[in-house]
Amino acid sequence: MKYYDKLIFEISKPGRKGYTLPANGYGRGLAELPEGLRRGEPLGLPEVSEPDVVRHYTNLSQMNFGVDTGFYPLGSCTMKYNPKINEEVAAMPGFIGLHPLQDGADGAKAVIEGLDKALAEITGMAKFTFEPCAGAHGELTGLMIMRSYHMRRGDTARTKVIVPDSAHGTNPASAAVCGLEVVEVKSNAAGLVDVEDLKPLLGSDIAGIMMTNPNTLGLFEKEIAEIASLVHGCGGLLYYDGANMNPLLGVVRPGDMGFDIMHLNLHKTFSTPHGGGGPRSGPVGVAAHLADLLPTIKVSGFHGNFGVMLRAYAYILMLGRQNVALAGKYATLSANYIKESLKDCYKLPIPSVCKHEFVFDGLVNDGSGPEREGATTLDVAKRLLDFGFHAPTIYFPLLFHQALMIEPTETESLETIDAFIGVMREIAAEAAADPAMLKAAPHCAPIRRPDETTAARQPILKYQP
Repeated sequence: MKYYDKLIFEISKPGRKGYTLPANGYGRGLAELPEGLRRGEPLGLPEVSEPDVVRHYTNLSQMNFGVDTGFYPLGSCTMKYNPKINEEVAAMPGFIGLHPLQDGADGAKAVIEGLDKALAEITGMAKFTFEPCAGAHGELTGLMIMRSYHMRRGDTARTKVIVPDSAHGTNPASAAVCGLEVVEVKSNAAGLVDVEDLKPLLGSDIAGIMMTNPNTLGLFEKEIAEIASLVHGCGGLLYYDGANMNPLLGVVRPGDMGFDIMHLNLHKTFSTPHGGGGPRSGPVGVAAHLADLLPTIKVSGFHGNFGVMLRAYAYILMLGRQNVALAGKYATLSANYIKESLKDCYKLPIPSVCKHEFVFDGLVNDGSGPEREGATTLDVAKRLLDFGFHAPTIYFPLLFHQALMIEPTETESLETIDAFIGVMREIAAEAAADPAMLKAAPHCAPIRRPDETTAARQPILKYQP
């Protein structure tokens, strides 16, 4: 372990300090605090010099991985590069100093109106609300609109929503939170919604269906027109999960496919920073016949995450109509290029043309064992860290036992993608020749293989001397 890989508490020395507080000019001291507000024992902060503090936090920042430090092919998350011009726009004094209750903020209103118009054009929806603060928040909002639509028609029996077995986990979770019963529709051998399995599920109790198109396997639902006709025919609505909207930009619009409600992830599709819990934005758009329901849904204070909206609007304006369409096409090209380059050494369960992402099912079996001498998807992911690449999404979707979902996005160069392909091939070769190399990976990270289950369920959130 390097010296500065230690916790800041571990390099603490009694009596050492790296600060000088200004003199108290108010004539009030600690003794004037009410007894009930005083700390009973010292806070227990580390005692270190200023250089130690600076090096500690700088070192922590270098341990973190993000789109500014390397290739981040995280499937279903669209971790594209965030242009810095977006940050400059969001930091403009006229915007950053606004208070949500301030009157006459015409510039901010114009941004919201302009973004609303742009997203409506891109998606084929009539109107958006920007209150939802994340994709799942948008899903809940959209489902509340769906329920409100049926309730105002007196159609109170519609308490079920259909969700494909390939869906994002937030879909059934959002439906449950909204008080809807989830009905699963199966995928067929091609990885698409099985229309024949869907038909018997439809009836007077169905509020609607939630779909992602392309779906979580990165495949375009070719029978979407028939699905829309069937669901509308039974009185239900179609909800579009916009998490996978990126490859469709400027090519296909959800509104034209028959969807009535949708959310977008501005922090994915429109290139604003995300991860670590936020900031995010999940605006919800609706078709014209639902537009009057948007103002009746109050799901957050004010207009949502305005800074994220600014970044997204700057991104759209920077690309323009022509280049927005190119973004989706390049994302699709990049994904298919990687898929075709690696399918001889990684299992490709569905060999058809994909959109923005695709799924491998572990390593190709070379006859030496079920998973190349026991090398698993987790081992591949850990070994990638040694080469400076973040791992793709692993063990999701649940349709495949050793799922490895790769989404390169349109912002990566051919050289970066070729380097990733080369490393993936090298790891596959290692799995056959020296599987222990993978089993012991990562070799260059500050920590190796923590017990992730215990860390998630029993986290240690403070330093114990």
